[in-house]
Amino acid sequence: MHQITLIAGDGIGPEVTGAAREVVLAAGASVVFTEVMAGLRAEQECGTPLPATVFDSIARTKTVLKGPTQTPFGGDYRVYIERKDAEGRLVERDYPSIAITLRKELGLFVNVRPIRNYPGVTSRFENVNLLIFRENSEDLYVGRERMIDEDTAEAIKVVTRGASERVARFALDYMRALGRNRLTIVHKANVMKMTDGLFLKTAQETAKAYPYIEINQRVIDALCMELVMKPEEFDALLLPNLYGDIVSDLAAGLVGGLGVAPGANFGPDCAMFEAVHGTAPDIAGKDMANPMAMILSAVMMLRYIGETIAADRIEAALSQVLKEKKYVTRDLGGTVGTKRMTQAIVEKLQKH
Repeated sequence: MHQITLIAGDGIGPEVTGAAREVVLAAGASVVFTEVMAGLRAEQECGTPLPATVFDSIARTKTVLKGPTQTPFGGDYRVYIERKDAEGRLVERDYPSIAITLRKELGLFVNVRPIRNYPGVTSRFENVNLLIFRENSEDLYVGRERMIDEDTAEAIKVVTRGASERVARFALDYMRALGRNRLTIVHKANVMKMTDGLFLKTAQETAKAYPYIEINQRVIDALCMELVMKPEEFDALLLPNLYGDIVSDLAAGLVGGLGVAPGANFGPDCAMFEAVHGTAPDIAGKDMANPMAMILSAVMMLRYIGETIAADRIEAALSQVLKEKKYVTRDLGGTVGTKRMTQAIVEKLQKH
């Protein structure tokens, strides 16, 4: 049995993670979920959004299925945690958000977002099948910001050869395993000559060991224009952290929105799978949330742990429900709620 740490999260998180868990178990996957509390509720009850129990569970399972968590905008909000170093000494650290904290502390250096069309999901484009690889550990998201004076703030952008090579090699290996053969490196090296220039050069050098994969590059603004004109012409994208964050959400809009976009974060010995949409507190608890992105994230998790048969069954059942459009949530053009859509997917699994 595969041990999975489940973080329900905030807002609609408990509803969509509950749906994903129900579908995974109905598909016959050999998994056991251990739920731990993280997010705003944990901060209210435990004094921290990420209690030690979260890290203790992940240290044991090495695999996380995470719902959306909420981090306040602006201000001086930081996520403070206490961890022990290799020598057992207590070390205090702080990060700007829950998601960044988990990625940093767990060594999750790459974010992977599949973007593709699904049957029955309305979108402006067809034949989109895109993989986005986002470097997760550095760039402007290192969180090194400061106020110079009351009218001026600055942030430090960090790019290293080691992290750039690591993410490029991961992307190329991932593509090789899937039989994909065209990678576009995205940058702004025409202006950010040292930082983005290093990212671009390192990725290009790393790719020389993969001659069967075609490599090209795009400046970030040109890429965004091309994506909203002809997204079907791209196969896979490799981006630094900030650009990757923005482009992956933009790309989700090409195929129906964040409600249909799964996500995964990988490290050397740990992985976290999460829906990329927000907590939607305005509809939390109202049985209105679309569980599709969370279910697809669980499918990515099942493939990661080797439960490919269950993953295939869930994708087939979900595709049938989407195609029929009878039991899908309002944002997908239907009239039912989270529970009924989940039930419809489970019913398909039970029939086949």
